[in-house]
Amino acid sequence: MNKYILSCCSTADLSKEHFEERSISYICFHYELDGESFLDDLGQSMDFEEFYNRMAQGADTKTSQINVDEFEVYFRKFLEEGYDLLHVTLSSGLSGVLNSANIAANTLQEEFPERKIYVADSLGASSGYGLLMDKLADLRDAGKSVDEVYQFLKENRLKMQHWFFSTDLSFYVKGGRISKTAGTVGSVLGICPLLNMDPQGHLTPRYKIRTKKKVITAIVDKMKEHAADGLDYSGKCYISHSNCLEDARAVASLVEAAFPKLNGRVEINYVGTTIGSHTGPGTVALFFWGDERSD
Repeated sequence: MNKYILSCCSTADLSKEHFEERSISYICFHYELDGESFLDDLGQSMDFEEFYNRMAQGADTKTSQINVDEFEVYFRKFLEEGYDLLHVTLSSGLSGVLNSANIAANTLQEEFPERKIYVADSLGASSGYGLLMDKLADLRDAGKSVDEVYQFLKENRLKMQHWFFSTDLSFYVKGGRISKTAGTVGSVLGICPLLNMDPQGHLTPRYKIRTKKKVITAIVDKMKEHAADGLDYSGKCYISHSNCLEDARAVASLVEAAFPKLNGRVEINYVGTTIGSHTGPGTVALFFWGDERSD
């Protein structure tokens, strides 16, 4: 069996230590903050708290995906070392990075015809994408081949449930996802939108819920409704947040109380700087294995 590299983009929003512990390689997106360029490198270049505080103070953000040349350099080093490769990208419903990775892989396949190079769409984002990568690492460590892991990914990626809520609508207005009028009314009424990821990998608003307390309960109710084996769910659960740790902990506490067979404690991470540039502070996201996502 050929050795292979399991790889993703930094937008899987796990910690640098987590990726290293699971032997998952990653390549970084880019972002700008008030015109200054940074790598989305899991909080190494800029502390997440500082990033979100600056956003809250009005800093302008801009993101850019990984380009073809960057992918070629990144992939080449593994191929030259004799590894096959499975790279999983951020959802094509949110970014065009899948196309760049595919172009690089196709170019390199001609140069390394003896190597297997797979590029796959996660159809996910943030730590849901990360939880998917963690499962693929489990399969690799259990001795599954790169072909088997790639096949599992294609057959099961839509079973990774993504649920999000936001307590700050200002960045949804700024990004054009809701109108200024709707944002103003929503803020006055204490509306916290509850969203999920659809089968095409788009972030889709589902419910308008009044008050943070109610939306925290509602997001856990969605896990009760959709988790594999219901309240007997025995998989892992990840949460990511954009500088609202107490809200994330409140969700985690309810999850741990409702799902006694959970595989370990709920893991809490930051929403990274790429995705956070669009959501702003005040977002909590819940990820778990469940039934297949539908429209």
